Amino acid sequence: MSTDTMKSWWIRPEPGAIALEQREVPVPRPGPGQLALRIRAAALNRGEFIAGHGLHASGTARPAGFEAAGEVTEVGAGVTGFAPGDRVMGRCDGAFAEHGLMQAGEACVVPERLSWEQAACATVTYLTAHDMLIAQGRLRAGEWMLVTGISSGVGVAALQVAKAIGARVMGTSRSPEKLQRLQALGLDVPLATRAPDFVPAVLEASGGRGVDLVVNTVGGSLFGACIEAMGFEARLATVGYVDGVVRAELDLMALHAKRLQLFGVSNKLRTLQHRIDAAAALARDLLPWLAQGRLVPLVDKVFAFDALEDARRAMEAGEHVGKIVLRME
Repeated sequence: MSTDTMKSWWIRPEPGAIALEQREVPVPRPGPGQLALRIRAAALNRGEFIAGHGLHASGTARPAGFEAAGEVTEVGAGVTGFAPGDRVMGRCDGAFAEHGLMQAGEACVVPERLSWEQAACATVTYLTAHDMLIAQGRLRAGEWMLVTGISSGVGVAALQVAKAIGARVMGTSRSPEKLQRLQALGLDVPLATRAPDFVPAVLEASGGRGVDLVVNTVGGSLFGACIEAMGFEARLATVGYVDGVVRAELDLMALHAKRLQLFGVSNKLRTLQHRIDAAAALARDLLPWLAQGRLVPLVDKVFAFDALEDARRAMEAGEHVGKIVLRME
């Protein structure tokens, strides 16, 4: 392969499925405000592999992956604060490739203690956790947080950030083994269920008050139970719908009487400036904790670049805790 070309994975929606193919494409050059990088590792994100998900334009193939870490090889016009050789991590369209481009405003310097694999999955999950717990959720020390599907990458990041803040955390998973692993990270109340039957246990653990913040990574099948589990002036973050249920009834009396606040967490419809502002907030509030080791990205499995299909199957099997990462050779 020429030094002017590279290997890149592409993703194409098909009826009821997602197809992957590897292509040889030109190495990208940075435009104004961009960094070019040699990608060392990239993280998988579940939404990219769900057929019919809003990430996909029907029938249109596009470069796969959107989160990576690597070494800067070239900086575009107007970029300051970065130089070739710097270790960076951040959102990167087409991250499942040997080289990629990153907006300088969305890039963060990789803390020395992080491996490439850890850095590759330290951006999207902690950006999402920051949005849910700090920017919108306003979680405070001593409060209770409930996370449904807590063993996901976002769930684990939310657990870690909440514990760093000083909050107490309950989490659901159908796997007692996964919950046991997360108790070592500070999970206070493990709830071994995937069904909406956790409300009595939540109320008992919280002394009848209910929780202050709910992070629902599962979807509409648990929405009603999440509302029941919320306390006075509690907040509910909806971040995922792996159950495929995108509609649910809302108890307006509970919304009114408990003065609840409901919000969504998504990168859809965000402008580049929104994303740059979020990256700056991450660097300000959470990057110091990553550098100190108070937050440690949890990498469950690492696959070689050519084994993306195997990595996808591992993600679909749902046995992992934390993140699955693709490592470039």
